Amino acid sequence: MSLNDDERRIIVSLELDKANKTMEQIPELRKLGYWDNIANRLYYAVFHAVNALLINDGHPVNTHRGAISLFGNYYIRTGIFSSEDGRLYSDLQVMRNNSDYNCSFSATQQEIEPMIEPAQKLITKIANFISGNN
Repeated sequence: MSLNDDERRIIVSLELDKANKTMEQIPELRKLGYWDNIANRLYYAVFHAVNALLINDGHPVNTHRGAISLFGNYYIRTGIFSSEDGRLYSDLQVMRNNSDYNCSFSATQQEIEPMIEPAQKLITKIANFISGNN
């Protein structure tokens, strides 16, 4: 599917809005100690921001793995974003998969807490890059 410039801007804006709204859920989940849910929300917040970036630059996104691969190829390997950013995104996907699909796994505060601020910073960094404020 080919997007015109207006459609692309709208979708990118919606993806970034989804990323930010997803991050807004975390303080309440934190109060409740729902660390598996926070792992899910962190991953999806970053996923939506990365989708915004990829769509903005004309890279088609078809799968979660594909988004990680494209982010790595176009933004991590080229030095636009750091290897730490790429590792965070990959780690969040693993944590989300474990939390959502492994009935014997429960995310802990010690595992998830250190990922919250870096995820927010990555979303902000992506939004700034898209808007040209990098």
